[in-house]
Amino acid sequence: MTKRSFEGKLALVTGASRGIGAAIAEALGRERAHVVLTARTASGLEDVEERIHAAGGSATIAPLDLTDGESIGRLAKAVGERWEALDLLVLNAAMLGSLTPVPSIDGKEFNKVLTLNVLAQQALIAAFDPMLRKSEAGRLVAITSSVGRNPRAFWGAYGASKAALETLVLSYGEEVRNIAPIRTAIVDPGSTATTMRARAYPGEDPASLKTPSVVADAVMKMLKDDFETGHRLEVGS
Repeated sequence: MTKRSFEGKLALVTGASRGIGAAIAEALGRERAHVVLTARTASGLEDVEERIHAAGGSATIAPLDLTDGESIGRLAKAVGERWEALDLLVLNAAMLGSLTPVPSIDGKEFNKVLTLNVLAQQALIAAFDPMLRKSEAGRLVAITSSVGRNPRAFWGAYGASKAALETLVLSYGEEVRNIAPIRTAIVDPGSTATTMRARAYPGEDPASLKTPSVVADAVMKMLKDDFETGHRLEVGS
């Protein structure tokens, strides 16, 4: 079976300044894709961009807050003016929020979690749908969590947002299945040494967890081998 090549392809990765997003972006850069990096932290994006360039790849940084109502539209316009098609969209940016019983969820914070983890993700899909359709093989990958499928005590807010994200992405995949060469996939990275994981489990030894690069390698294998729309990848330890 012929492996898919990413040389000369355009990829956009959200939450790309650190952790799993940065690792996926750097892996794509090593495969000679041009990677558009987005996150709120410009300095983190610059570090990732430098590492991609040092490895012989190419990247463009776009610091922005995805919860800003107009930022996604501006990003799509800027990308669309420079490139015709988007070959890969990786939806990685997310907010954990507080781990608390459902009756104790703070409405304002829950709104922030849903705004980033669900509403901004739908806005990204809507904004980049035209460019994904112009690709010969547009792919959309969303990073989820096991709590989106298997509810866990105190994880109700975050889990609900990930369940909603999965439904949006899989529904989109079904909508375009027969009318565009777009395929969607869900990736559950499992226990990984990230800043978000450290916030959720402050007493855990990060050395006991797999690194984000392990997740990135698994995602790249999935992308190279290709997949049918609706595919779910669970990355083990």
